[in-house]
Amino acid sequence: MRRDSIFYKLFQTYPPLLFELLTNPPENASEYRFDSVAIKEPRFEIDGVFLPPENESSGIVYFCEVQFQKDEKLYERLFAELFLYFKKDLNN
Repeated sequence: MRRDSIFYKLFQTYPPLLFELLTNPPENASEYRFDSVAIKEPRFEIDGVFLPPENESSGIVYFCEVQFQKDEKLYERLFAELFLYFKKDLNN
């Protein structure tokens, strides 16, 4: 699976863009960092993950999935990716 390089480059360059689109962005939106995450077993790749600042003990993780074509399995794949992401994160 390939990530959508346009959005990857856009969010890498300007991470606050996502939060400008939200109705209620977090107060610390400018401190979030953006990354693309690959998950094995099977391999899933999340287009983008906005992670809260490392100096905070908790925060909301925002996931970004961009679609340019119809994907009949979008929700199944997205939830599988999210569950595997959190499973991986809990094991570290």
